[in-house]
Amino acid sequence: MTLSDDVYIETKRERCIPVLETERLTLRAPCHEDVKAIVRLAGELRVAENTARIPHPYGTADAKNFVGAVNRQTGEATFVILSNGALIGACGVEPRKEGAEIGYWFGVPFWGQGFATEAARALIDHAFGELHYEALEAGARVSNPASRRVLEKCGFQWTGVRLIRIRAINSAAPADRFRLDRGLWSSLKSWGRESRWRTGRA
Repeated sequence: MTLSDDVYIETKRERCIPVLETERLTLRAPCHEDVKAIVRLAGELRVAENTARIPHPYGTADAKNFVGAVNRQTGEATFVILSNGALIGACGVEPRKEGAEIGYWFGVPFWGQGFATEAARALIDHAFGELHYEALEAGARVSNPASRRVLEKCGFQWTGVRLIRIRAINSAAPADRFRLDRGLWSSLKSWGRESRWRTGRA
């Protein structure tokens, strides 16, 4: 495969993923131009240790692999999150055997500003509205109450605790598990249609 083939495939995948816009954020498909910013933000141990799959240390090759691997499955939608044109994190929904699951991470400088809730609501609206999922799963380490609050504010219901493998610490850790079904999502639309979507790049 040539470089031009890679560019064509990446561009085709980006066109298949809508751009979601909220009051403060833009969510779009990752591209190779995002690699440097992803490395800078995801390279922080405090970010990686609160996710299941981000390794630590996290380098350029890891970010390139991430960009190249996402948005290949039917029903998958992975986005980078921009604020005022700058990349601040990433989020996505992914089909899994046990059910579709959402996830997100933000660079440390952008914690505590409500960005996670705003992005998660846009992602959830897209997952139920455009991808037609009937239910979503999510998880948060028990040591990460901020992420738990985001999920609760979005309507997710706690279903239990289980051990998950955390690549950054090369060990397992307990995580709270959550679920949101379509019926509850529909009843919680009082949060407003924060996300509107269009196809194409931001």
